[in-house]
Amino acid sequence: MSQDFAPTSPDTGRAAFGRRPVRGRAGAALTAAVALALLLTGCGGGDGSAPKAAKSSADADRVEPLAAAPAPKLPVTVDSADGKKVTIGSTDRIVPLTGSLSEIVFTLGFGKQVVARDITATFEQAEKLPVVTRAHDVSAESVLSLKPTVVLADTTTGPAEAIDQIRDAGIPLVVVEPAKGLDDVGRRIDTVAEVLGVPAAGTELKERTESRIAAVQKTIPDHADGKKPRVAFLYLRGSASVYLLGGAESGASSLLEAAGAVDAGKTSGLDKDFTAITSEALAKAAPDAILLMSKGLDSVGGMDGLVKIPGIAETPAGMDRRVVSIDDGVLLNYGPRTDRVLADIVEQLYPKGGKGQ
Repeated sequence: MSQDFAPTSPDTGRAAFGRRPVRGRAGAALTAAVALALLLTGCGGGDGSAPKAAKSSADADRVEPLAAAPAPKLPVTVDSADGKKVTIGSTDRIVPLTGSLSEIVFTLGFGKQVVARDITATFEQAEKLPVVTRAHDVSAESVLSLKPTVVLADTTTGPAEAIDQIRDAGIPLVVVEPAKGLDDVGRRIDTVAEVLGVPAAGTELKERTESRIAAVQKTIPDHADGKKPRVAFLYLRGSASVYLLGGAESGASSLLEAAGAVDAGKTSGLDKDFTAITSEALAKAAPDAILLMSKGLDSVGGMDGLVKIPGIAETPAGMDRRVVSIDDGVLLNYGPRTDRVLADIVEQLYPKGGKGQ
């Protein structure tokens, strides 16, 4: 996703099947909030044995494939999330249509068979692949020109006409349910592995991922006063004057809770996705720290620009200038690199060698 705001997801960058943009009195901010609500919940060693420490954020632009590339057992017939049965006979030419799906496909060992990427597949191994999206929508013509043998999408992929066009051309296309939290990581991996005909590799990757997440959670320090830090997730695009506060359905709650924190927006009563930032909403959330996507922080001019947003400077987080910044392309992917995301959050949220709030 580019730094300039578009009402899209950092992962998929598009509206769900059949969805129409929300219009009306809230303007761009609420259009963005609705789109993000639909989409955001949808940013160790290769042997899969003992869990190792999560890699640093400097390594977060690469995926780590399993040690041995699996041999697919095909054909397979799977249930697509949109109610169709799809038979896959070849994985020779794969097109994943979201960044998170690309991440799983590459990590399962199918990187050499991937022939295209979505604009949100930002990790290093995928960066030279042709992009098959235009203004965050899938270009059916671009996909078909690459003669894929299987296409992976999720329920946020669109427009619907492009999906229909790919299927009408006889290409097996499987829709996968997006992830809303850590509990969905294993399911997503299993689903993609089934589509590719390598369920055992899916089990291996799922177990590796879950063990690494558990290992990160063991590093979370005790809270000195028994209170968990309150963290607000903000979605910012300063170039478009979009300033949103995440609630229970923003997609970040699961990560924050796994990091031993409290989702400040959720606990302040925001039970939906996003709401426009106001001084009142921030005062009620009272965050001790603010979680941001790195491009969002850059878009408002860094920390100095962040505290100029009305209400930020008056929060405990603003007064302490305490932020947690994670790369856009991986923060809410909920996949094989989620342990690295969680480790990054923990490292930034808690002082090294210190205690929690």
